[in-house]
Amino acid sequence: MPRWGMAVDLDRCNGCGACVTACHAENNISTVGPDQASRGRAKHWLRVERYWEGEFPDVRLRFRPVMCQHCDSAPCEPVCPTYASHHTEDGLNAQVYNRCIGTRYCANACPYSVRFFDFFNPSWDRPLQLQLNPDVSLREVGVMEKCTFCVQRIKASTVQAKAEERAIEDGEVQPACAQACPAKAMVFGDLEDPESAVSRLSRSSRGSALLEDRGTRPAVTYLSRQSE
Repeated sequence: MPRWGMAVDLDRCNGCGACVTACHAENNISTVGPDQASRGRAKHWLRVERYWEGEFPDVRLRFRPVMCQHCDSAPCEPVCPTYASHHTEDGLNAQVYNRCIGTRYCANACPYSVRFFDFFNPSWDRPLQLQLNPDVSLREVGVMEKCTFCVQRIKASTVQAKAEERAIEDGEVQPACAQACPAKAMVFGDLEDPESAVSRLSRSSRGSALLEDRGTRPAVTYLSRQSE
């Protein structure tokens, strides 16, 4: 059984935002408009954080893509009263939308602020509804949603490999964010395979976890810049 994970090379990321756009398009993430965004109700399963370092004029701008970290010891899971947030056998922190009753306990427990509550039913102005992905459900008002590592792509590759009676090849599964990244800063794959690209990167001396002192054991490894 694989254990899916991701490595993000911060030395490659230039903050272009292609991953954010691809995530929205692939996973049917609705926009909420400026009024709701000003109330803190914007929805982005993936965000690119910006950090300014140094003193003017010697300043540097750094970027860090942040998505659900799919923690092995996820704080969001034990607080869910309906088991909507749970851990799968292949290492994903899954969210079952039709179990969710919108308590938002999971969002309060998550130290990464990557879960979002649907305050309204999603809507798209015509003809934008024509670009919706039929492989991804539309979330209704009153539920939590978050990054799934594009689980629909994982399932599709798993079914295809099983039908062909073979193992899933390294790099065969690509979440939308990793596929869209022009700098190839994101690498996705099986952490249980010691020879996979993501497994090798996760063992890099440059690697670290986001807020690793929290003990959440994330499946996402960030590779620091070479100059550090």
